Amino acid sequence: MSTSTESATPRKKSNVNAMRLFERYALILVWFLLIAGFSIAMPESFLRWGNFSILFASYAPAALLALAIIIPLTSGDYDLAVGATMTLSSCMIAVLNSWMDVSIELSILLALMGGLAVGLFHALFIVYFRIHSLVVTLGSTSLISGIVQWFTNSSTIGGIDNALIMWVVGGRLFGVPYAFYYAFAAAIVLWYVFDFTPLGRRLLFVGRGREVARLNGIPVEKMRVGALVASSVVAALAGVLYAGVLGSADPYSGLNYLLPAFAAAFLGSTTIMPGRFNPWGTIVAVYFLGTGITGLTMFGIPLWVTNVFNGGALILAVTISQLTRGREASDIG
Repeated sequence: MSTSTESATPRKKSNVNAMRLFERYALILVWFLLIAGFSIAMPESFLRWGNFSILFASYAPAALLALAIIIPLTSGDYDLAVGATMTLSSCMIAVLNSWMDVSIELSILLALMGGLAVGLFHALFIVYFRIHSLVVTLGSTSLISGIVQWFTNSSTIGGIDNALIMWVVGGRLFGVPYAFYYAFAAAIVLWYVFDFTPLGRRLLFVGRGREVARLNGIPVEKMRVGALVASSVVAALAGVLYAGVLGSADPYSGLNYLLPAFAAAFLGSTTIMPGRFNPWGTIVAVYFLGTGITGLTMFGIPLWVTNVFNGGALILAVTISQLTRGREASDIG
């Protein structure tokens, strides 16, 4: 009896480990299957390097935006204003550089300072006035959008210095525009902070239980402030990439990025490191969703299908994320 029990235990552990391994890389497998499916359906047009080069560059702002989202999510807060912050940044660059003849370098710096100001504004109301992050960032989305529409006259602004365009998409490495590598570099930095620094571990503790973290001597309020500010600054960086990719700024652009970025953030928490918001899972999820949208667009699918795809992906991603996080918590318990 004892021998059979002992032999069954390693087998059970082996099966569990195999399932965990599959779970970690299932999204990557589905991504490759999606690429294969579109390639079979459109053999003459889809599987071309030019398509993937454009995909990597055009979704770089979305990748940065999704990375911005997972910073406060890790500490237990939401930032619904990342799309508006991205729009603020890109439009500041366009207005300062194109309309006011400010140098592109100074325009970028001022745009990043704008993102910093947004993060501090959020932290003031969320951390110190104790208003829920969903309420504050939803309100600031409308506030920022109105301000942007005011100073841009609700118009798309072109004429951004060609130097920014060259920095973002003009140069290529292995046939891929630099824009992708900027997002990739941001993922590396965030991965290092999350996984290899005390700061990242403290941020995770705060997200899993603020009172427990406080009892362990972690400065919870400071960690939350830092996460909210970092989120807004990274979102402002996404605005810089957006302005460089398109060479223009649209005062309504950020709202179109918000839903896919949140879908990618939650979908990313189901892969690579299931149960945790993690940079590499987020990057995979962004380009998985981007591949799906690109393939559907090439099929000539109506525009409303994209909205259905993004909305369905968000609901499914949040559901899977909650199930995964719940199971991880029960395993720890």
